Formats: sequence, C-alpha cells, structure tokens
Amino acid sequence: MPGTSLTTPATTSPSSPAIAAIPPLPRHWRFPSEPASVPRARRAIADTLPDHCPTQLSYELRLLTTELVTNAIRHGADPEEDELIELSFWTADGHYWLAVSDPSPTHPTLKRPAPDTETGRGLLLVDSLSDAWGIKSRPTRGKSVIAGIRITNP
Repeated sequence: MPGTSLTTPATTSPSSPAIAAIPPLPRHWRFPSEPASVPRARRAIADTLPDHCPTQLSYELRLLTTELVTNAIRHGADPEEDELIELSFWTADGHYWLAVSDPSPTHPTLKRPAPDTETGRGLLLVDSLSDAWGIKSRPTRGKSVIAGIRITNP
C-alpha cells in the first residue's frame, strides 16, 4: 500500500500484521583479528541456533563460520592495526545466512589447489556446503563474504 510505513504506533499489539511483517534483525558480533576468535565465533553461532535446528545443519553452519572467520583473519585484517572482523547471522528466504566482513578490499577467489597443497581449500568447502554464496564490497571499506544454507524442516 503506497505511503505505508514500517513504523507502527505504540498502541499496535505485537500480533498485528504490521509488526509480524518486520523481519528479525541479524545477530552481529565483532572479533579481534586473532586465531582465538575462531572458536568464539563458532560458539556464538551455536548459541544462536534454535533448539530444533537439525544436528547436521548446525554442524555445517559452524563449519562455514570456521572457514569464513579463519579466512578473514588470515587474509583480510591486520592484527597489528587492531582491525576487527565482523560476523552477522540471520534468517531470510528459507535460509540461514552468514556474513563475515573484514577491512581488506581484496576479494577471495575459488581455487583448485593441487592434491599435495596444504592450504587453499576454504572457499571450496564454502562452495560445497552452502546453497548460495558470494562476495560484496562494503560501502566504506572492505568486503563481506556471505553464505546461505537452506533451512530444513526438523
């Protein structure tokens, strides 16, 4: 309806259609660019998931978090500059979405490393676990790597 605002009067009840149409805000965390932030980020996601989240889906979301945060720490933020990485988590369009942001403008690329190479498989894992993923430049500085996994019915 033209002219309709998402803001509602204080007298609107929480069950009104206007309130129900407002999507939930993403959860958001900031972590120092250091290896100790990886388990903290994984724990933040685990603690945020609903109790009815299937075990396999929970595992995959925690694994995606590990890969994305590790890559941001290794390649996207300078710990000597006290730079932070950011983790966001939300549900939309039938997916759980993760976004990990760092201050580097350099976009990661999907590689096919040789079998004897010890690193370089993080985005391959992200690609195989997620139903959709991509990279977005941030308006002020850096980029976000975003991955979504379809929510399965318990």
